[in-house]
Amino acid sequence: MRSFCIGLITFYQRWVSPLLPPACRFEPTCSQYAREAIERHGVLPGLGWTTLRLLKCHPFHPGGSDPVR
Repeated sequence: MRSFCIGLITFYQRWVSPLLPPACRFEPTCSQYAREAIERHGVLPGLGWTTLRLLKCHPFHPGGSDPVR
């Protein structure tokens, strides 16, 4: 399951993301954050951390550095 999720993220990073304008307000990007969270914590906890990160992605949040813990 972990490798499947990482594969989906890799596909997005290689083929979809380059077609979109850069818009991420965080470092690392949200897709890289998801990849690192899943690699470090496993699929379910990693998806939980990624969901929390995506909930912070709005115009009223300043963004900045937000590494995976």
